[in-house]
Amino acid sequence: MQLQVMNSPFNQEQAELLNRLLPTLTETQSLWLSGYLAAIQSSSLQAAPAVEERPAPPAAPAIPKEVTILFGSQTGNAQNLAKKAGKTLEERGFQVTVSAMSDFKPNNLKKIKNLLIVVSTHGEGDPPDNALTFHEFVHGKRAPKLEDFRYSVLGLGDSSYEFFCQTGKDFDKRLEELGGTRITPRVDCDLDFEEPAAEWAEAVLAGLSEGESSSHSPAAAASAPAESVYSRSNPFRAEVLENLNLNGRGSNKETRHLEISLEGSGLTYQPGDSLGVYPENDPELVDLLLAEMSWDPEEAVRVKEETVTLKEALTAHFEITVLTKPLVEKAAKLSGNVELHQLVSDSNLLKSYMDGRDLIDLVRDFKPWNSSAQEFVSILRKMPARLYSISSSFEANPDEVHLTIGAVRYDAHGRERKGVCSILCAERLQPGDTLPVFIQHNENFKLPENPDTPIIMVGPGTGIAPFRSFMQEREESGADGKSWLFFGDQHFVTDFLYQTEWQKWLKDGVLSKLDVAFSRDDDEKVYVQHRMQENSKELFQWLQEGAAVYICGDEKNMAHDVHNTLIDIIEKEGGISREQASEYLADMQKNKRYQRDVY
Repeated sequence: MQLQVMNSPFNQEQAELLNRLLPTLTETQSLWLSGYLAAIQSSSLQAAPAVEERPAPPAAPAIPKEVTILFGSQTGNAQNLAKKAGKTLEERGFQVTVSAMSDFKPNNLKKIKNLLIVVSTHGEGDPPDNALTFHEFVHGKRAPKLEDFRYSVLGLGDSSYEFFCQTGKDFDKRLEELGGTRITPRVDCDLDFEEPAAEWAEAVLAGLSEGESSSHSPAAAASAPAESVYSRSNPFRAEVLENLNLNGRGSNKETRHLEISLEGSGLTYQPGDSLGVYPENDPELVDLLLAEMSWDPEEAVRVKEETVTLKEALTAHFEITVLTKPLVEKAAKLSGNVELHQLVSDSNLLKSYMDGRDLIDLVRDFKPWNSSAQEFVSILRKMPARLYSISSSFEANPDEVHLTIGAVRYDAHGRERKGVCSILCAERLQPGDTLPVFIQHNENFKLPENPDTPIIMVGPGTGIAPFRSFMQEREESGADGKSWLFFGDQHFVTDFLYQTEWQKWLKDGVLSKLDVAFSRDDDEKVYVQHRMQENSKELFQWLQEGAAVYICGDEKNMAHDVHNTLIDIIEKEGGISREQASEYLADMQKNKRYQRDVY
């Protein structure tokens, strides 16, 4: 619409300026300008001499509001949800800053008026790596008193762990202690986090929008840049091309190498990303559960908006191999068994009982059950996806993704137990079969931007997976940076995963240095951290040259030991105190030179 001079209070020059400016404004800019002009008008009315007594029009709210979203993420879920929430708020006219906690200056906390925290819980109730410094600051003496400060927390976790969403709970409680007011109550998400996270985002938007102009409607999702239509909530049925056992005859282990086609999906990935896989439960386990409950496998049950057979529901839709506190508490409401009610009333007894047991143990131990099949399946947790570090480079293997999966088998409480996804891959998955998959991007485990940067990789067992992708990528791109691998397993002859590939990379100069540790080949057990200690002088020299260190594998034991070994080496070779060595490593982590993909 063109502004006509005859119909406006503007002269010709002003009208021409406005006609050039107005068509170029975005919707957000137009909203801001209207609020700004209304505020000026309100100020001038208040300053002018009163001609007659009448109430001044209320000042327009400041549009858009500023919102800061901080995320603490280990695998990328919290980061992705934070970005998604930020995009939603921006579409509603808010000015949004989305940042990892490790990239945020803690002293700026007192300058923020609206803060959203999206954070996962790692290990035994610990913050993820990129949240450690901020978590320590907020809970320390230097944390400021927060006045006129609003916040909300979204916690991610796994209810099968004792300290479910503990980091989110910590932040929520501490920000209240510092004087903050909740925009909306904290939400704790289990592995099936998409729906509760979306509900939290809507509640946050409503809380932030109170008093805001209602003239702005949500932007259409179609305006987003084109991406693959496949995602966690809409997985791609990918064909299995190859399924091999990497371990030699006589090994105590079984490690599967899967090659999977992504052709036609539009899915892409980078080294360091993970592949999400939705598995199916073991048919034998499903049949055992049906028999224990005397259920008809063909009985129709509702799974959200879909009607499926009971057998299909228990096979593909629900988790039956893990007991969680919420599940046992819900089950108790379906039973009159006195012992079960006594169990859920004692946290220590319940924790002890759940360890190593599954749904079949529960239904056997606390009969009779008076509920229908529909009532019972309604309390079960949705089958969670399993995330596996990708062991291939997309550049080197277009339209393919490779996985390295260790088969999990063990005995507990008189029964053999099997990993749901790993044993599906080891025992039932054949080339030509399909798996529902999606890409889990992980910005917290990435090769250095500068290809000349040296890298040190520590990955025992299946922790080797992402480093195979690193090497394929560096070989494909011709990167010149030095690389050093520390790998360990039980036996050299049977358990040196991808041995010929690593030896070829070493020969060709793609890999600069290789140190291995096989713990069962000698009387004295040797692990990767021992090899690191043996090379402490050279390793520290690489650190001084700017090398980035990557750790992948078991967090509770290996990653913890390697972390302490790095501090030992920095302390010894740097000639500094242990506290200074810890600060050295923390600084590396802050600058993305120390990254971990641990589980």
